[in-house]
Formats: sequence, C-alpha cells, structure tokens
Amino acid sequence: MNLRDILYKVTLNAVVGNTDVSINNLEFDSRKVSLNDCFVAIKGIASDGHEFIKMAVNQGALAVICDVIPEKIINGITYIQVEDSKEALAIMASNYFGNPSEKLSLIGITGTNGKTTVATLLYHLFKNAGYKVGLLSTVKIIVDEEEFPSTHTTPDSMTINYYLAEMALQGVNYCFMEVSSHGIHQKRTESLRFIGGVFTNLSQDHLDYHNTFAEYRDVKKAFFDHLPKTAFALVNEDDKNGLLMLQNAKAKKYTYALQTEANFKAQILENQFSGLLLKINNKEVWSKLIGKFNAYNILAIYGVATILGLEEREVLRLISTLESVSGRFQYQISKNKITAIVDYAHTPDALKNVLETINSIRTGNESIITVIGCGGNRDKTKRPIMGHIASTLSTKTIFTSDNPRNENPDTIIEEIEKGVEPQNYKKTMAITDRKQAIKTACQLAHTNDILLIAGKGHETYQEIKGERLHFDDFETVTHFLKQLNK
Repeated sequence: MNLRDILYKVTLNAVVGNTDVSINNLEFDSRKVSLNDCFVAIKGIASDGHEFIKMAVNQGALAVICDVIPEKIINGITYIQVEDSKEALAIMASNYFGNPSEKLSLIGITGTNGKTTVATLLYHLFKNAGYKVGLLSTVKIIVDEEEFPSTHTTPDSMTINYYLAEMALQGVNYCFMEVSSHGIHQKRTESLRFIGGVFTNLSQDHLDYHNTFAEYRDVKKAFFDHLPKTAFALVNEDDKNGLLMLQNAKAKKYTYALQTEANFKAQILENQFSGLLLKINNKEVWSKLIGKFNAYNILAIYGVATILGLEEREVLRLISTLESVSGRFQYQISKNKITAIVDYAHTPDALKNVLETINSIRTGNESIITVIGCGGNRDKTKRPIMGHIASTLSTKTIFTSDNPRNENPDTIIEEIEKGVEPQNYKKTMAITDRKQAIKTACQLAHTNDILLIAGKGHETYQEIKGERLHFDDFETVTHFLKQLNK
C-alpha cells in the first residue's frame, strides 16, 4: 500500500525522504518489523519506541513515523515527524484497513463498571434479533459468530481496525465495543467513526495510571466530546458524572435512570437470586440478571436497542432471554444449598454493589463469606477501601492474592487490611494462597450461606512475576463445593 495514502488525514510536522513509496505492513513493535514495513515509534509507559528506530531500520523498515526525527538518518529511509505518534498510528491503521468503522455501525461503551456486561448483552440481543453482530470486549472478540481471545479492554489501534475490517467483510451490521480510559488516553480509538456512545458510571479506578480522579473523568468525557452530531450519547443520569458527559457533546443526548426522570426510566419490582422484575417505561419485564447494578445495565441495553430502532416489545422479549455474562455475578447453588457467586468486582464501587445486592436478597440468617484481593502494580489507593467495604458488608472476609504481578502478595494484603475498622477485625483472616482461601471459605460455609469470590471473574489465570498460571475462580469453587457434598 502507498505510504502517502496511509498518511491521509495525519498532520505531518516534517518529512525527510519520499512518501510516495509502497510499504508492506504497519508495525509499532520493532521486533516484528520486516522488509519494506513502516515502523511507528511510540512513547509508552515502560519503553520508548524511538530508542528502537535503528533496530527497525536494520530489520528492513522503509519508513519511520516518530515524534522526534533521530539525529542520524539513513539515506533511502523516509522519516516523518508527527505531533503524536499514537494518534498517527490510529489514523494510519484505519486507512491501512480501509476505514472499516465507516462500513458498519460502531457503538462504544465506557465507564468504570458495567462495560463488559452492557457490550456483551447488546451483542447477544442484536444477534437474537437477527442481525450480524461484532463484539470487542475485555473477555473476547467476536466477529459475527467466530470468537477470538482478548488481551486488553481496548486493544491497540491495529488490532481494533483489523477486527473491524473482518467484521465489515463478514457483513456485520453492528459492533459493540468496550472503550477504556486507557484506550481513549492513548488515542487507540482516534479516527474510528462511532454512531453512538454509552456511559455506565464512574468511580475510583486506574489512579495508578491517571494522576487524579478528575483526569480519569475528563478522559472519559473526551469520548463523548468527539462523537459527531449524527451519533447518540446515552448516559446514566443517576451517576453524578452522567450529565457532565453530555456537556459540550454534539451528539443527540439521551439519559437512563432508576432514581430520576430520564428518557429511559425503570423501577425494580422484585430482586432475588432467580432474577429481576423491572418496570421499564411503564412496561414490565423479567430478567435472569440479578441486582440493582444489573437493572442499570438492562436500562442501558434497552435504551441503545430502542434508539437504534428495534421495536419496544421485541426489545423487552429479547431482554428476558439474556443470560448473565461469564464472571459477572455468575452463581451456582450446591447440593447442600450453599450459594457461590463469582464476580469481577475489582473496584470499590463494584464490590459495594455486589455485596449490597447479596445483602438485599438474603433473608437475614445466612452468612456472607467473601474472598477478595487486589491486583499488583495497579491503583494502591483503592486497597484499604476494598478492605473496608468487604469487612463491613460481609459476615466473614478472607483477604487473599489476586494477580500480584510483580508485587509481594503479602504486602498487598497488608494494605487491604488497613481499611478494616477495629470492630471488624474478628471477621477477617488472611490466606495468601488463593486456592487455599477459596477452599477455606467453602469449609466455613453452612447450609444457605453465600460465598462471594470477587476480583477476577472471567479470568482463567493468575499473573505472578510475569507468568500467567492457570486459575479459574468458578472452576475452583465448584471443585471444593463438590468435595463437601460427598
């Protein structure tokens, strides 16, 4: 493909060499560069691609996109200076794959919690309505019906556009995409044409990456600021940041809420382990999903489907058929009537929502035994908050390892325990080994008790010192509950 064509809409600050050349591939990983490729040097958190320009050229790169042109240039190589190489990569990736987001209807879902559930359930709802649908989520990527593993909430620009191009090729009508603050901040969604955006909620998370909560919030808002007039913006009005997302937005504005007046309003009539009975815009619907937080997710799904033109009664019928998403309030009841719940809750707000839901459903005599940890090399400020919430809202709490990554898991647990108030000390214990912690929780449980295994949800691994070891919370708790039933 001609480099000049790939650079369409990229602002060029300086050019050394010829842009009228044919290149094979776009690469931002110097290790993958081969003959006649274009290397995009990106400044990352852990490394700076500019330090690997020489390596990329030695491996055959014909062109280099960079924020700063190196002092030593090589004849025959084209060097292009841009304002922001991350943004340039996103635009170039879109051009390289033929601007696939313009060939289907792309809807982005952002917020702290609920992104995966809303995106995944929208995929299933529209699939069941007869459309060809795509999904870009934390859990998986789906092109119509073919599934691929996902490694990031928002993949890199090349991966996004590659799968969007595959979707366009397969005739996909709608694609539902999780949009993370990291993805927005790192310009991965730049040049994508969204026909709509959804805001679920905002609470503390990712303060290891964003300097302040205000910065985190404003990055989310930037997504809505960039939606075109032809798009829609649907926000949770009950969240204090919901209406803020709509300020300065050019898109058509919609709201959903349980507690305030909104375009899409719901009331919870029943909330139990078998599901939710809701009244949405004065029409009742039964859902297999559980909890107030899922009532919000259902409202978001209802709003998107209605905005996109699906018939209201059909939307309600389809909502009633939807199953819970893997690792999101995924539960089972053992033979001796112990309820085990696995949930991805890894933020204070998500953990509070899940525990409040369990407390609202239980009759009063059952114990709630929570197993919880916090990820290493991530936002440390939320650890004591998680400890406070778990120990306050549970009968018994076991602090354990999550994905410690490169941190000492015992140190992480100590930081979680700092949030436990004196009156709750006796309700807590620490077991570093996650498998042993889950086993202990199962042994402590009696008939009708409720176990919550929180933090990892759908994940099938534990990340320890750069290695991913197989570990599945649902699989593990199922195994130990079966042993108790023998």
